[in-house]
Amino acid sequence: MSEKTEIITHPGIIKQLFEKKVEVMILSQSACSSCHAKGACSAADMEEKIVLVDRNPESNYTVGQQVTVFMREQLGTLAVFFGYILPFLLVILTLIVMIVSDFSEGIAGLTALIILIPYYLVLYSLRNKMSKTFQFGIK
Repeated sequence: MSEKTEIITHPGIIKQLFEKKVEVMILSQSACSSCHAKGACSAADMEEKIVLVDRNPESNYTVGQQVTVFMREQLGTLAVFFGYILPFLLVILTLIVMIVSDFSEGIAGLTALIILIPYYLVLYSLRNKMSKTFQFGIK
C-alpha cells in the first residue's frame, strides 16, 4: 500500500531570480479573510512572506510570474511544532518547575519568558540545517 503525501500549496509571485534559488512572495491569509464581514476587520490578517525555493536549471522563470509554491503537509506540522507548540511547552514547564521550587510568581513568570531566548537562539543557529529539511517547491 503506498502512502499518500498531502501537499500544502500557496499562490505566489516571483520577486527575484538567483543562480540556484528563486525568491517567491506568498500572501498568507487567515481563514477569516474570506469572510463576508472582512471589511469590518483590519488588514492585519494578511501578511506577505518571502520564501527561497531551489531553482531548476532548465526553468525559464521571470520576475513577476505567478507560480504555486508547495510543501509537504507533514513539514508544515513539524514547523508548527517547533515554532509554537514546543516553546509553549517550555514556558509552561519552566513556570511549573519554578513555582513548585518556591520561587515567587514574578520570578517564575520572568524566567519562563527568558527561557525562550536560548530556545530561539538554538533554532537560529540550526537555521541552515532546518532549511534543508523545510524545502519548498514551485509548480
